[in-house]
Amino acid sequence: MRRYLMWTIGLVAYVLAVFHRSSLGVAGVAATDRFGVGTALLAMLSVAQLAVYAGMQIPVGVLLDRFGSRRLLVAGGLLMVGGQVLFASADHIGPAIAARVLIGVGDAMTFISVLRIVAMWFPPSSNALMVQLTGMIGQLGALCSAVPLVFLLRNAGWPATFLAAAGLGAVAVALVVGALKDSPDPAAAPERRDLGLRHSWAHPGTRLGLWTHFVTQFSGGVFALLWGYPFLTQGEGLAPATAALLLSLLTVGGIVMGPLIGHFCGRLPYHRSTLVLGIVGSSAAAWTAVLLWPGRAPLWLLTLLVLVLTVNGPGSMIGFDYARSFNPAARLGGATGIVNVGGFVASIVLIVAIGVVLDVLTPAGAANSSLGAFKVAFAAQYLLWAFGAAQVYRYRRTTRRVVSDGPVLRLA
Repeated sequence: MRRYLMWTIGLVAYVLAVFHRSSLGVAGVAATDRFGVGTALLAMLSVAQLAVYAGMQIPVGVLLDRFGSRRLLVAGGLLMVGGQVLFASADHIGPAIAARVLIGVGDAMTFISVLRIVAMWFPPSSNALMVQLTGMIGQLGALCSAVPLVFLLRNAGWPATFLAAAGLGAVAVALVVGALKDSPDPAAAPERRDLGLRHSWAHPGTRLGLWTHFVTQFSGGVFALLWGYPFLTQGEGLAPATAALLLSLLTVGGIVMGPLIGHFCGRLPYHRSTLVLGIVGSSAAAWTAVLLWPGRAPLWLLTLLVLVLTVNGPGSMIGFDYARSFNPAARLGGATGIVNVGGFVASIVLIVAIGVVLDVLTPAGAANSSLGAFKVAFAAQYLLWAFGAAQVYRYRRTTRRVVSDGPVLRLA
């Protein structure tokens, strides 16, 4: 029972980290007015946050193997609280970017720290399911940043909204300080030495996890994080409440699908990469239907798109299962950090591409981008899907060759 308490504490910290990460998503339109910037500069807020998050993954993974989850969760939580306080007071793009950088650094310390808690407190047979549950329940933070933040922004204003977010983050930090333990066995405490990051990178199974995360996460992630709300409201003409509801559906659907995918990976680990490629294919097919629809897509088709994208988050969690499968616990932090870089690099590339295309195709002085501009911008996803899927296929074959002797073959 104690293991579930430790997991719950870590999970609370992760929920709040996702809340902080996603808080810009529904504030994008308000941010353009507050800071007086266009879509390309608005994208820089998310890019700064995600670039720092991705860039910090490997250093944070090494620190995690040295210092443990509790210390990194406290440090990350404090950084995110500071970032939200600064964001609440920012009225120019410079301080706003600095605030999102602080949030990105703190966010980078959170998820992989919670995954280490899972690895230390739960038996290997439960890991795939617990990782999925962690990732999907954590997305409640995105749900809390959708409808509630829209309401607060309209009724309480910008400073009060983000100061309230900072207050929630402080509660999570206090909970971690007061109750979290790194491991049930004091002898298993993190060792202060180099635990072999190069060995993790050298194994093709780690790289398979990296490209799995890369190719599955970005479409749903970018849609939820920044560009989905403007696409639905400005491009497709939906009411703000309807758009917020669809973003909430994206989160709820992911929570439902996560345990199912975790169960699949636990029962049929040999077919994990096949599931990954299926997720990529379904996402591309759903977007193709929306982008080729003449004019504005009907609500049922947009809902179908969101339902398909709900599998993206759980699909990216498969990458962390690869990290666990092919690395010992002593270097799990570094391996997990390597994997976690993938999806966020892809997301950064897509966020920038969409912002640039929208700026190029939107006439000077126009209040909003046209639906046609949004469709051209979102077509950039196909390049990332093609490249990522090719890498998954490549490292699937390499991993299977490396582990072809004995029952470990089932892990590829």
